[in-house]
Amino acid sequence: MIEEVRELGRTYMRPMGLESDRTADPPPVDHPFYLLCARQGGLVSRVIGEGERNEGGEALAWRPVRNFLLGEESAYWDRGVALSLPGPGIGGAALRSTATPEQRQRFLEVFTDHSRAHWGAMAMTEPGAGSDVARIQTRARKDGDEWVLNGQKMFCSNAARADWVVVWATVDASLGREGHRAFVVERSTPGFEILKIEHKMGSRGYETTSFVLEDARVPAENLLGGEAFYESRRGFKGAMATFNTTRPLHVAHGVGMGRAAHDFALDVVRSDYPSQGRRRRRALERLGEIRRGLQTARLMYLHAVYLAKAGQSNALEASYAKLYAPPVVLRAVATALDIVGEAGVRNDRMLEKLYRDVKILDIGEGTQQVQRVVVARQLLDFPRDV
Repeated sequence: MIEEVRELGRTYMRPMGLESDRTADPPPVDHPFYLLCARQGGLVSRVIGEGERNEGGEALAWRPVRNFLLGEESAYWDRGVALSLPGPGIGGAALRSTATPEQRQRFLEVFTDHSRAHWGAMAMTEPGAGSDVARIQTRARKDGDEWVLNGQKMFCSNAARADWVVVWATVDASLGREGHRAFVVERSTPGFEILKIEHKMGSRGYETTSFVLEDARVPAENLLGGEAFYESRRGFKGAMATFNTTRPLHVAHGVGMGRAAHDFALDVVRSDYPSQGRRRRRALERLGEIRRGLQTARLMYLHAVYLAKAGQSNALEASYAKLYAPPVVLRAVATALDIVGEAGVRNDRMLEKLYRDVKILDIGEGTQQVQRVVVARQLLDFPRDV
């Protein structure tokens, strides 16, 4: 399957990513590559591990190591396009950590329709609540057999094209984490309005969306996990469990991007540098340093994935990987630019684009500062899932 992704990446993903970077627009929903992915069962469903079924219609087991290695390979060709691929996306991770089996069946069923592309999404970030998710202000009020949602979300991947969005809200902001609830809001819900698609410095191959909820009514059965799930702090734990899945995937994407920078520079060294020169030897030494850093990051995310698969807490390990990888990947791209020289900063070259793309690795899924707080809490023997 790695070879399959490699061929698709070479043929579709990298050209699509370069074109989206040039135009600042993500590929349209009816792009032939998305239709191809839908017919083949979806690449993102394989990466995230939700919605994939065998010929008999039975759900396949989550295969995390395979899925995350596929995510790394996808990001090697273009992370923005990798995040734009049809499938449940981060919403699938939220369903896996929070939803009941019946809810998973209901909301993932759409991804078995291979006649066209389908997307899912998750919305947590707000204008006043980024990394500190405990400060969510989107309100949820129970009204009979429905929940009424009001609030604004931002930086939500693929929400404008999604069939549904997992929206995190609070029943009472004064309760902090204990007030958190997760709802599946279907795209056709009255009161769900897209405000804008952001213009970003990098990773332009996927939509980053802001939307508003104004008296948006969702059925009570769309509350993920049901009422009993939110006793004590289980709702917030569901959100954190989602991050403990998506943070290693974020790192896998970073490793893929770092590999792309390394390979670009290596090709230049092989073709342009004298075979016995000191400059060539020094460049190869620096590329070796890049490889060591990326391999360490890979082992760290795979360790976190292994713990999750084994049913063990991986909060510390996921944050370790997320804390370690972004500076390593940024250094990899910067080193590749140093080696390539002036040609690397031209805006028609991949390295210039990668340099802008990698910054989101430091911000998304919890900033470096947040990861340090999480690691410190874990090392001070606070509960591992706090």
